[in-house]
Amino acid sequence: MPEMNPTGRRHDLIMESRRKLTLTGIIDVASFDDETIVAQSECGELTVRGRELKITGLSVESGDMTIEGEVNSLSYSGGADRRSFLSRMLG
Repeated sequence: MPEMNPTGRRHDLIMESRRKLTLTGIIDVASFDDETIVAQSECGELTVRGRELKITGLSVESGDMTIEGEVNSLSYSGGADRRSFLSRMLG
């Protein structure tokens, strides 16, 4: 059975030939350009680096995102924010 994080939502990624990346569990996109995309996922901040990167699909409601371009690296920093939405908003 797939492991769930504390929020109960999954975070998965599928890379196809380093040209297409399909992700679930995306909460927010902090920044993006054609070389770097930084997104907050259910499992922490995810940084995607590459060339000619484009976000070709994004649904904030479902947490799904699709990136196309030459993917050179994926890295996570921090962990999932285990506090509730209200706790994060109030500090």
